[in-house]
Amino acid sequence: MGHPLDLLERARREGTPLIDGERATFVWEGERPPRLLGDFNRWSEDADVGGDGMPRWRAEADVWTLTLMLPRDGYFEYVLQAGHERLTDPLNPRRVHNGLGAANFWFRMPDAAPSPLILRERGTARGYTTRHLVRGDHLIAGGERVVYLYQPPVEAPCPLLVVWDGRDYLRRARICQSVENLIAARRIEPVALALVEHGRAARFMEYACSESTLAFLMRHVLPLAQTHLRLVDPRAGRGAGRGDEGQAGAYGVLGASMGGLMALYTGLRLPDVFGRVLSQSGAFGLEIGGRDLVVAELIRQVRPAQSMRPAVWMDCGRYEWLVESNRRTHRLLNEHGYAATYHEYAAGHNYTAWRDDLARGIEALFPRQ
Repeated sequence: MGHPLDLLERARREGTPLIDGERATFVWEGERPPRLLGDFNRWSEDADVGGDGMPRWRAEADVWTLTLMLPRDGYFEYVLQAGHERLTDPLNPRRVHNGLGAANFWFRMPDAAPSPLILRERGTARGYTTRHLVRGDHLIAGGERVVYLYQPPVEAPCPLLVVWDGRDYLRRARICQSVENLIAARRIEPVALALVEHGRAARFMEYACSESTLAFLMRHVLPLAQTHLRLVDPRAGRGAGRGDEGQAGAYGVLGASMGGLMALYTGLRLPDVFGRVLSQSGAFGLEIGGRDLVVAELIRQVRPAQSMRPAVWMDCGRYEWLVESNRRTHRLLNEHGYAATYHEYAAGHNYTAWRDDLARGIEALFPRQ
């Protein structure tokens, strides 16, 4: 890999980590190295993700280097710490908001690229987005919630996709632009969006398989969307092209992490309306008293005798702590006769990864007929 001083000079020119095929080399100058935590070690120095133990810093003349072997198509976020204090990486200017009031450093391996769908193409027909303050009374924390509605640039009625964590998908995942480009490219049927903000501190409670959240959705969000958007009858659709048997609702529901859990729960509870479920990194690994609470709840909800079953798309990063519970949930759904598709990618638990994989799920669930 070269002498540490040569690597330092190269890092000053190119930025860190230095990428050479499957090698990512971090460079640090100082008396002692920082702690390196990121997707690649599941944010723990003790994690043995690759099976060979995590590499350690090597030093020469106050220049420290650490090399990881990573997939060529990977996207990764990380931080440097001294104790519990975050440090600035002076050799990496690339930062991204982590959703928790701080920023992570990030890098891509040589075969990874951001989704081209997030860029507006000249000449593409545009829809429009409106903002609404919806009162939910006792059903939601605080009694009110912001909902964004997106109308695609079509006159004919279209299905609706409800999006939990709507503001994050609107701004951080740029979902409206991606949907617009997919429609323009004739890769999906036109679809409208209802993007529902979460309850901030109450988000965990509202998305933990909450009947109250479902009641808010049905009593307040759907009537709002049906008033302001040109929508098909939610019970008139044939689902995701699965033929006559197992017909489900025309609408879809999407979410990530706890929102991914709530998306699946929504489809299982209300399949006659929400016949298409897109769960990104669903938080299915919750445990109480040693029991896998979420999987137990899904077993209760997934009934072999159920006549209407949603089509399910699941994706998850291979470097997430949730990956095993997502694999288990996918197997559980298939064992109970659900048409569940599962996809993994080389990344961790963040909106950049969800944004870049989002089109796969939307195309699978809303194919152009």
